[in-house]
Amino acid sequence: MKRGRPESPPYEPNSKYTKSSSSSSHRSSSQSPPSRSKISSSNGSAGSPPPSSSHGLHQVTPIMSSLNQPGILSEEEKTNRELFVGNTPLGTSEQLLIQFFNGAMQRIELCTPDQSPIVNCRVNEKFAFVECASVEDANKALNLNGIPFMGTCLRVSRPSKYAGPHIPSKTWQELTGQPVPPNIHTSLVDDKVNRELFVGNTTPEMTEQALIDFLGGAMQQVALNARPGNPIIACRLCGKFAFVEFRSVAEAANALNLNNIPFMGIQLKVRRASKYTGPETESGNWEDILAKYMSGELKLPSDVMTDPLAASHAKPSNIVELKNMLSENDLKSDEDYEEILEDTKEECGQFGALKNVIIPRSGPGATKIFLEYNSIDDAAGAIRGLSGRTFDGRKVNATFMTEDDFRKVVAENN
Repeated sequence: MKRGRPESPPYEPNSKYTKSSSSSSHRSSSQSPPSRSKISSSNGSAGSPPPSSSHGLHQVTPIMSSLNQPGILSEEEKTNRELFVGNTPLGTSEQLLIQFFNGAMQRIELCTPDQSPIVNCRVNEKFAFVECASVEDANKALNLNGIPFMGTCLRVSRPSKYAGPHIPSKTWQELTGQPVPPNIHTSLVDDKVNRELFVGNTTPEMTEQALIDFLGGAMQQVALNARPGNPIIACRLCGKFAFVEFRSVAEAANALNLNNIPFMGIQLKVRRASKYTGPETESGNWEDILAKYMSGELKLPSDVMTDPLAASHAKPSNIVELKNMLSENDLKSDEDYEEILEDTKEECGQFGALKNVIIPRSGPGATKIFLEYNSIDDAAGAIRGLSGRTFDGRKVNATFMTEDDFRKVVAENN
């Protein structure tokens, strides 16, 4: 969990931006961010849409107006304008992160050169929260996910309390075409590659929403989805082909079985994107899957190959036990412990509504993490999403836990 500051950041944008970042790194980390009253007077036009980007980003109308007077912002709007930033290196200052993000967004035209979309920042040891000038700025700043910063790739996402609509976004690497610098852990960046599929033979009559509804509905029809609801969260149409993004790696693997599915008189071709470098996943065609489903003999090869639930011998419940994520040293400091707890809530809250998170600091459960979700489906999604991930060089193991065993853990840590 302890990370030292590298000698120099691997990300080197244009000279103007580099100069701004380097000068800011010498400022005191205690320098307070600009007050909201100053922001309102100097950035009064921050809520207006910037010129269209050459990267083809999806323009989103703000959920609420960003021109509220200072001090009377609703809690909902403040949440919609806030983003979680994970993987921040030790010693990152608030001013440095604000200026780094603003410079990056200006450089790739997510805002105009005179705008400062990031107006506030709260930094902890291993993560931070940034506040944007408007909801639209927050939507665009999601595209900073994976940006290299001082020897790591920052993870930019919504906070756990965000309840607004899903906003499609790209990773920094997709947006700029820049490769990930060597010696940087890339699991957060590469995760989207594993959740995305190529769809060929699309026609001008097809729309992004029509593809999401049709393909997602077909998956639900033959039980290719891992949990209730449409497993497709985004779609990008590019003329005669499209890319669809799934909410989990397992569901993307299952969706390979949609190959040759007929839609609007055309057979769609469904396969991995060319940038996918993972293991080959055995799959069938839609005709085979449909016939097997109707006969009751459907057993997906990808279930056995990619679904961690297949290897779990515990009875499904709404409790998840995580092993190999922490060491004893990570739990010694009260400050480190609180930050780990908050980071865990943010990360694991993406899979569903969390009721409780317990991280014992001593006793038989020390170094383990126990997650209590509202439903078994949420817990299953967490196991699929977390199993096999690498954390500080350790491979995470995620399994179900019985409610009786969890009650013992709760009793031991009260």
